[in-house]
Amino acid sequence: MNFVKREIQDNGRIAHWANIEAADGRVLRVITLSDGETVHNAFFDRNFYKRQQRGEEPV
Repeated sequence: MNFVKREIQDNGRIAHWANIEAADGRVLRVITLSDGETVHNAFFDRNFYKRQQRGEEPV
């Protein structure tokens, strides 16, 4: 998976965002533990997608 953005949160977890073409280009946000591999949570991020459409986030 090619992530378009990566951000380390204050609690040490890492947030990754990726465009998923098979889901009509929606953006999947994956939160991992500090090791960068263990998935804590994953969900489609509508707000990030809207910011992408406005040019505020990487595509």
